[in-house]
Amino acid sequence: MRDRYTAVDQIVISEEFSAVQVCQVLGVSRSGYAAWCGEHATRREQDDAQLAPIIEEVFWQHRRRYGARRIAVELNRRDLACGVARVARLMKTRGLRAIQPKSFQPKTTNSAHRLGYNENLLAAAEFPESINQVWVADLTYIPLRTRRFGYLSLLLDLCSRRIVGWEYGTTMEDEHSIAALKRAIKERQPQWSLVHHSDRGSQYASKQYRAVLRRARMRQSMSAAGNCYDNAFMESCFGTLKTELQLVDYADDAMAQRELTEYLHYYNQQRRHSGIGYDTPAEFERHQASLTMSKTLPK
Repeated sequence: MRDRYTAVDQIVISEEFSAVQVCQVLGVSRSGYAAWCGEHATRREQDDAQLAPIIEEVFWQHRRRYGARRIAVELNRRDLACGVARVARLMKTRGLRAIQPKSFQPKTTNSAHRLGYNENLLAAAEFPESINQVWVADLTYIPLRTRRFGYLSLLLDLCSRRIVGWEYGTTMEDEHSIAALKRAIKERQPQWSLVHHSDRGSQYASKQYRAVLRRARMRQSMSAAGNCYDNAFMESCFGTLKTELQLVDYADDAMAQRELTEYLHYYNQQRRHSGIGYDTPAEFERHQASLTMSKTLPK
């Protein structure tokens, strides 16, 4: 019977099911289990004492960017069984609180131009199943202490959530968006017919930008007029970036570029993303490459 009590305790300790539910399913006496727990009351405290510093280590390793859910995933990947509710409780006892989003956002999209637009190729398309099928692009502001803004151009692979190209600039001109695109093309070497999706900003409608897309044989796609949800993945990416970087005013462009370089490496290599099964983008692409290779090997 003690083995059954132990089994109940192991399930309950994850805090995903109540003791009442587990006892009913396993046919264990609730009063007997309660008495057994009384004899082992210090076990939970001992386990908490071991888990709490690990939770705090993960919390600070990710610079307050991980809440209870991502920390719980990280612990389980380390073979430390711990539920979200338990992590949240231990975080609260240690005063650990993940950073919260901010609201102010200057306008970075100038769609009042006469450069022409493209239809939204993603509106009726299925979600990409492999990398380098769809890239999404956008531009966001970076606050500086000089009371002006720098600007960050990003391209993200929609399948793996990996940042595949980026460039920091002091203006919203298309040269910085073009530099980000060229970097992505050079590093990823995508095949023809990749879909490039963006909003209707003048940076992406310029003749120079379109020329790079044509040379790379990419199909250009744009959001519908006035519909920010058409490019929701980039909006989400920028929301994450601004929240986790806590975009205080950087002293100058050089400092902003250093911080962004470090964060974007972290974003690709270390940050777990819920949309890809809590893998990092780098892990997800490695897993996908392994699956592709296994399918091509002779049986």
